[in-house]
Amino acid sequence: MVDDQDRMIQLGREVIDIETTAVAALRDRIDASFAEACRVMMQCEGRVVVTGMGKSGHIGSKIAATLASTGTPAFFVHPGEASHGDLGMITPGDVVVALSNSGETSELLTIVPLLKRMDTPLIALTGNPKSTLAREARVHLDVGVEKEACPLDLAPTASTTAALAMGDAMAIALLQARGFTPEDFALSHPGGSLGKRLLLRVQDLMHEGERLPVIREDARLRDALMEMTAKGLGMTAVVDADGGLSGVFTDGDLRRCFDAQQDLRSARVCDVMTRGGVRIEQGQLAAEALKLMEEKKINALLVVDDQGRLQGALNMHDLLRAGVV
Repeated sequence: MVDDQDRMIQLGREVIDIETTAVAALRDRIDASFAEACRVMMQCEGRVVVTGMGKSGHIGSKIAATLASTGTPAFFVHPGEASHGDLGMITPGDVVVALSNSGETSELLTIVPLLKRMDTPLIALTGNPKSTLAREARVHLDVGVEKEACPLDLAPTASTTAALAMGDAMAIALLQARGFTPEDFALSHPGGSLGKRLLLRVQDLMHEGERLPVIREDARLRDALMEMTAKGLGMTAVVDADGGLSGVFTDGDLRRCFDAQQDLRSARVCDVMTRGGVRIEQGQLAAEALKLMEEKKINALLVVDDQGRLQGALNMHDLLRAGVV
């Protein structure tokens, strides 16, 4: 059993070594052809259509997804389905990226004449620069490998890893060329944590209206405690007679009242509140609110407009529920 375990570990490491070598060999192939492929995709007025059969198809589907999420409109078309109607998904102005390790995949070669008739640029990623697909392509990128990681040298392993790495290289080169920003990335990932951090703003999460705890500064402390309890934020905004924001009263202020042996029955909010309070504007990112809370070591913020007028309140639980934390 120990010998079997050692052999498994050895084989696993050999696979990683072979695939690492295969990917490293691509570095010298990032040349003028690579730049031309990127240029063709940059100038594409339609979408980048990625296609491939079998394992190459799975890699192509991932490349299409990476392109689409990084600013290059793209989708995957199965070449077998393309010759049975799905070729209609490819329109004038599109660019086709075809993957085939042999460069002789019949399903791909079947649609090549039709692509030429539509004057659709073809970018081919193959392991054989002399193959039919390589010769027919406007741009060919060599993703060939010395050997597969499979001991039989049959199962696509190193070759698919190399093709995936080349696809990633193109996607990121295009991302940079387009000036794609984290905000752009977030727009295509609104459900992810990055999207939430870059898209959600304080005004999207804050408590406002009837849900906003507010108390007059001349109110008794017990009234402030009732307002805090009713609204459940662990704090209440404090306003003056004209409704202007004076400060905040928090559960931390309440603890300090106990420490100072303050008479809770007679004390007024203005005597024990924190004047001013930490504030954030409603248009700022929720991620900025999180950073401010962490810096100040507090759990809630007052929310104001650009004139400093009270608009709402926000606490750490709101950020947790929204997935910003």
